[in-house]
Amino acid sequence: MRLYRLRPDGSVVVADRDGARTLGPERDLLRFIDDGQFAHYLVGDAATSPERPSNATVKIGIVGPRSAFTPHAHGGEHFVLSLGYASCGLYDSERGRVTEVPLTPGELIRIPEMVPHSFANRDTDPLTILAANTGYGIDHEDYAITAAEAERRAAGPSDSTPPSASSATYAGTHTGTLAPVDYLELAAALRDIERVQQVRGPGATTVGERLAARLRRLAHGLEGRR
Repeated sequence: MRLYRLRPDGSVVVADRDGARTLGPERDLLRFIDDGQFAHYLVGDAATSPERPSNATVKIGIVGPRSAFTPHAHGGEHFVLSLGYASCGLYDSERGRVTEVPLTPGELIRIPEMVPHSFANRDTDPLTILAANTGYGIDHEDYAITAAEAERRAAGPSDSTPPSASSATYAGTHTGTLAPVDYLELAAALRDIERVQQVRGPGATTVGERLAARLRRLAHGLEGRR
């Protein structure tokens, strides 16, 4: 998992288990058409082309006030830019527990493929996000695997098995378009996130965040009159 912070001065800070650093041309940025212009690829790379596509989706989402998605895991990696006050509940497999990552406007989080998670809106206003997924569109069976679906796959095929999934291998693991997955383990992790959501809800904004939101609305109003 990585967390990106897009600062007003144009710099970008990335944080992971090893700490935080500002993205720089020495290791993170590539030349972007002209000298002095830089790009940091989130999906694909400089060699991406029609002959070598990244098979990604990018979309705008609107999350209802103080609500959360059903916990799920994506078949591909997932990037989300929060434009409001969000939170992401992640199952930390190394620690065996659910970790809550609060997100504020301008923070972008990367979630690797098949990491159990759920996004929530901590605010009383709708939350707008920008989301990018590699490999899968919303209609694909492996786009968002919930606990119920993971349990169904672990139990084995049934009459309701989707035709595209019927040829896959089910026996606690499923291979389909994914690497082998232990669906019993995945379902347990997703159920843990569900239990945390039931107890904590979507979370709440702090006094500072509410003040910042008012100031941001004021700034937006001033900028909008230019």
